[in-house]
Amino acid sequence: MLSTVREQARGLTKDQRNAFLAAYLGWTMDAFDYFLVVLVYSEIADDFHVSLTTMAYLTTATLVMRPVGAFVFGLWADKRGRRVPLMVDVVFYSVVGFACAFAPDYAVLLVLRLLYGIGMGGEWGLGAALAMEKIPPAKRGFWSGMLQGGYSFGYLLAAVAFLFIEPSFGWRGLFAFSLVPALVALWVRSKVGESEVWQRSARLTTTRPGEVFRDPVILRRFVYLVLLMTAFNLMSHGTQDIYPTFVKKGLGMSADTSIVIAIVYNVGAMIGGPLLGAYSERLGRRRTVMIAAAAGVLVVPLFALSTTAGWLAFSSFLMQLCVQGAWGVIPAHLSELSPDAIRGFYPGVTYQLGNLIAALNLPIQEALATHYSYPTALMLTVFPTLALVIVLSAIGKEARGIAFGTAATRDRAPETTTG
Repeated sequence: MLSTVREQARGLTKDQRNAFLAAYLGWTMDAFDYFLVVLVYSEIADDFHVSLTTMAYLTTATLVMRPVGAFVFGLWADKRGRRVPLMVDVVFYSVVGFACAFAPDYAVLLVLRLLYGIGMGGEWGLGAALAMEKIPPAKRGFWSGMLQGGYSFGYLLAAVAFLFIEPSFGWRGLFAFSLVPALVALWVRSKVGESEVWQRSARLTTTRPGEVFRDPVILRRFVYLVLLMTAFNLMSHGTQDIYPTFVKKGLGMSADTSIVIAIVYNVGAMIGGPLLGAYSERLGRRRTVMIAAAAGVLVVPLFALSTTAGWLAFSSFLMQLCVQGAWGVIPAHLSELSPDAIRGFYPGVTYQLGNLIAALNLPIQEALATHYSYPTALMLTVFPTLALVIVLSAIGKEARGIAFGTAATRDRAPETTTG
């Protein structure tokens, strides 16, 4: 893997590397803070004396507010550039995440998670737009997968932090610690130059971002991508969010065992993203997604029905290799389908509206687990979601390798291929 990274990095300028690193670290810190809640929400529930089903709405609150952040920061980035909105965003979500450590009760924590969702919603679309606009087209697939792997790396960091910080400082200590790596991400981001594609597009077009949607192709594609991102987010959250609780509450294993399993399956996720992202340059974006999701279907029974730590770690490793392998294509795929004039807005908002629709995933899984069992909840939700990803990918389009900042992408929908 390291040799592949070095090979792909060869030829990139310092600014291109910094842009990718800034986007990666920003997305990592978003995921780190989000998954802190996933890992400790049973502990928070005990402290605040609320049910697990009620606690699950903390993650829902974050997901619900993501489209607001994507909308606000996306419009700002398309009008004024990527760099400043991204820096403001990381400051905003860092402060809010830190404040969660001092929440006196469930109601205050819920409000803070709503605010955090705004910051998280602004991060992905802007970071992906900046990174993909700077990375050479022929290398987009690999770096797209690496970028999306920041989400899994954030989860892995949260799991490691849980092992070393939570025993001594509790869940509040975890949220307080999140400020430190967030400040590192801000420092790296301050070193990144503005997107040349945005600068060139801003000089050459007078079309306002809202006017781009008069193109019926762009509008139809927007609706389609929201549906696709709904399926993707159901797939991702459905295979991740409930799993630590399944291991602890459903199978009676220790919190440490649950965290070790989480570390293992996030390693699988971090391998899957860049691996399948790179293959998407040859196989096509859509075909790569369908292969990954179909492989995930085969893994579901082992993933949901295993009862020993070894099999749980192995099956979840395979599942996240598939799921996050499919996700690895998405930063490049959505950026390539976006006109230059709205690339800060279009990918992020379609992604986060899909998240909004998928926001009830965890409460639904917890309710199914309460009435039936955790394995049943996983089987009833993961199977259909993977199938939906395959179907929607099959009927879609792609614009693999398209050059940004050209007449083909400036104010209208990029020309697409069938992949």
